[in-house]
Amino acid sequence: MNRTASLASLALTLASPAHAEDLRVDPDAGNSTFSAVFDAPLGERITAQSAAVGCELRYDEETGLASGRCSVPLASVRVDNEDTKTDHFRQWVTNRKSDPSACRLEATFGDVRIGALAPGQPVPFVARVPFTVCGRRPADGRLEAVKGTALLFRPGAYGDARTVRIRATIEGFEREAYRIGPRFTDGWLARVQSLAAVVADRGTIDLSLFARSSGAAAAAAAK
Repeated sequence: MNRTASLASLALTLASPAHAEDLRVDPDAGNSTFSAVFDAPLGERITAQSAAVGCELRYDEETGLASGRCSVPLASVRVDNEDTKTDHFRQWVTNRKSDPSACRLEATFGDVRIGALAPGQPVPFVARVPFTVCGRRPADGRLEAVKGTALLFRPGAYGDARTVRIRATIEGFEREAYRIGPRFTDGWLARVQSLAAVVADRGTIDLSLFARSSGAAAAAAAK
């Protein structure tokens, strides 16, 4: 039994990339943020924000590729810091068919080329990434165009753990492609026309993330 377990452990070790590093964005730290701005030319400028972004990432130093998953709990998102707008946004996102606490805005990606990271030097990247909202994929199967930078902090500049700051932008995010809005939501149909010019369909999403080495974070938590 022990011999079998040892062989399984060895197989997992050999299968893992020798130069891969696991990084984590802590959703409870409060320093990794999500912001989505929808600015209607003849209507309102609406800003949805959260400081509870969580990510599990893997970065391979040898290939310069990154993969992983990031998510934002809908219940953590505030709209213009107003209770009423926040409640309306949650209704639009869930279509009033699920509990907002069970909904996430999520992106899963693989083999995004970052390149080599050097302390203190921002490295630009571009990618096409699939998103889901409350588990819903866009009707047309689109991938969102993401562009940004990754910056490895110098040792000790941002705590003891190896830390990478990631800034990313998604422009032209079309909410209706993910069935977010009044026309998909029970009880809102009568107001669809009146809201058409007030609320923009397309917006810009900005992410500012601090990813720490999972090994260092686990060691610190154990102390």
